[in-house]
Amino acid sequence: MKSGIEGARRLARPVRRLRRPRRRRATMAPVVLALAGIVVVVAVALGLLFAAAPPAHAAKSRLEEARRQERLAKRAKEAEADRAGRVLVLRIDGPISPVSAEALVAAVDRAEREHYRALVLEIDTPGGLESSMRAMVKRMLISEVPIVAYVSPAGARAASAGVFIVMAADVAGMAPGTNIGAATPVNLQGGMDSTLARKVTSDAAAFARTVARQRGRNAQWAEEAVRRAVAASETEAVDLGVVDFVAESLDDLLEQADGMAISRMGVETTLHLVGLPRDPIRPGLRQKLLGVLVDPNVAYILMMLGFYGLLFELQNPGAILPGIVGGICLILAFLALSTLPVNYAGVALIVLAIVFFLAEVKVASHGLLATGGVISLVLGSTILFQGSGTRVSWAIIAGATGATAVFFLFIVGKGLSAQRLRVATGRRGLVGTRAFALGRLAPAGQVRIGGELWNATSDSEVEAGTEVVVTGVEGLTLRVRPAKEA
Repeated sequence: MKSGIEGARRLARPVRRLRRPRRRRATMAPVVLALAGIVVVVAVALGLLFAAAPPAHAAKSRLEEARRQERLAKRAKEAEADRAGRVLVLRIDGPISPVSAEALVAAVDRAEREHYRALVLEIDTPGGLESSMRAMVKRMLISEVPIVAYVSPAGARAASAGVFIVMAADVAGMAPGTNIGAATPVNLQGGMDSTLARKVTSDAAAFARTVARQRGRNAQWAEEAVRRAVAASETEAVDLGVVDFVAESLDDLLEQADGMAISRMGVETTLHLVGLPRDPIRPGLRQKLLGVLVDPNVAYILMMLGFYGLLFELQNPGAILPGIVGGICLILAFLALSTLPVNYAGVALIVLAIVFFLAEVKVASHGLLATGGVISLVLGSTILFQGSGTRVSWAIIAGATGATAVFFLFIVGKGLSAQRLRVATGRRGLVGTRAFALGRLAPAGQVRIGGELWNATSDSEVEAGTEVVVTGVEGLTLRVRPAKEA
């Protein structure tokens, strides 16, 4: 019995030895899994970290970009500070027109955008369009940059619309030998009836008072400049409180304006302008072209060329070039005339003069129509523009009148005379030509015309050597008849 129990124990020992390693592996498995999980978590974290972090070269490029942006911002601040210590200068010369208004608005916009210390307007104008003047004054009154008006050089003026522009400036100065005033409105289409004149004058006077009071100037004188067309010299304007001072030069202007206190957009500002560098505005190609077109002499020449071009195209349909040139010149002339004080009675007289010249070519008036054309053209050219400062040069009037008279009376006249001559070539040129019969025409035969021999037929018999007249052409055969019958 004992031996049986011991045998069973011996058989059980290997089993126990085999079970112990299983127990150890079972206890190590959670540890291995935990370590693997930790490794995976660390790997994932490192992967995310490296994925989120930019590569070294990317970080370097971003750093360089940031530094470049800092440099650009610094330069922009330096440039802005430099412009803030500068003065922008705009020259307004000639009639006030949409071109002038566009230039001033662009100058004020630039001065505000680039933070200039002030904008100086050098003015020399005889006046111009009220609509353009009001647009300029409106922009000046709401400008964030102080505006200094300077009537210069010596001999310059700020007349009519120029009065409003000078008074709308924060500071106004005049050069020696200049004048300002005479702001009575004038109708571009001619005279006005009493009611319309009173309405227009009262409106302009009220506007002048408003502008003058807003800038602390003499409102009473401003109204008289509109109603009574009063004017003042530079010293009188200072005494009357129209402008602030008389300045010998632009440097003197900035020196006298320095330290003046102005109210801009409800904020009191003291000007500091002494010694500041100046940036003059150079007009662009478009403004230069429009500036040339609004000259009265150029507008007059363009109008005459436009009339001639269209007239020649109507006289010679299909020529094309005169019509193109005439149409372009007329459109440019109308653009110029829209900015000038035009008297349409003058335009009507010029058109009437051209009609007279055309009639003289076609009608035998013994020079009466031509004389009427010359007188009408001279009168129309003389009164074409209104106002003392807007006139066509007498030299241009004389040249245009003489050229027009010569052209219509001689060149066009000779051309029409040539058109009335008998045709000398082709079949039509043979009709009416005289010839001699070489033989008896009964009714056919041959005739000699100059050095040529032609076959000919006649309705009646013609003896040899008889002179005949050609009455028609049929192919290469002439129809003739005796010259005595003709």
